[in-house]
Amino acid sequence: MPATIDKKITEKLPVILHFQGGGFCITKATWFMYYQFYSRIATTCQAVVISVSTRLAPEHRLPSAIDDGYTALLWLRSLARSDETDVVGDKLDFSRVFLMGDSSGGNLVHEVAARVGRDEENDCRFWSPLKLVGAIPVHPGFVRSYRSRSEMEGKEGPFLTLEMLDKLLALALPVGSTKDHPFTCPMGDAAPRLESLRLPPMMVCVADNDLMRDTQIEYVEAMKVAGKEVRLFVNQNVDHCFYFNKMAVDHDPCVGKATDELIDVMKEFIGAH
Repeated sequence: MPATIDKKITEKLPVILHFQGGGFCITKATWFMYYQFYSRIATTCQAVVISVSTRLAPEHRLPSAIDDGYTALLWLRSLARSDETDVVGDKLDFSRVFLMGDSSGGNLVHEVAARVGRDEENDCRFWSPLKLVGAIPVHPGFVRSYRSRSEMEGKEGPFLTLEMLDKLLALALPVGSTKDHPFTCPMGDAAPRLESLRLPPMMVCVADNDLMRDTQIEYVEAMKVAGKEVRLFVNQNVDHCFYFNKMAVDHDPCVGKATDELIDVMKEFIGAH
């Protein structure tokens, strides 16, 4: 997705590195549903949004998409260290970089942020002058091998059904893995202890009618117990990735209002870091 930049802006802008969702198997960062939403974020938050085209499963199972997200951040670091400037690079504030991802892209946010933290623990100058100051997983694909209450009792939406969830993750996770794998259950027993991870301030966005709502909130609570700086924002009366439905955003007052609220809290979070 091209970065959205106002030519009249003279000050440097924060950078949002975006990871697309799709259960690690479908969607591309160039799809219109991403463009219409993230171009609005770029304008409202006065930020440069850079979308990463990650490899897709089943041809490229995890951790391929995680590796791609991490490589994109390394590229951003190389841009920060370069003496060459252009119309994009000259506008970027590399000291204010955020990770943002929707659905399975939210899983990538956690994994890439954790890798950055490990790098910094080994060498505090590894990422200089780039600084990861925040992360925003939006409706992340955090699940367990057993059904949560929201999965069993919730209503399936246009962007997520239980059949989709099971099939896509079966194709994306390492062969032989269950949904208890750390890539999909970072708060589970098989994952590195959250206390041991160095993570940036995080805002986890949840939709009240999302099938994965309960496990998303479980992740937030586990982060709090681990002493991490984390904020929870919940949109009411909407389902998984509702903001991608442009027709609903434009014509359904409930969806339109929820989208406005979501972007407003993103702007507030970005502005505070």
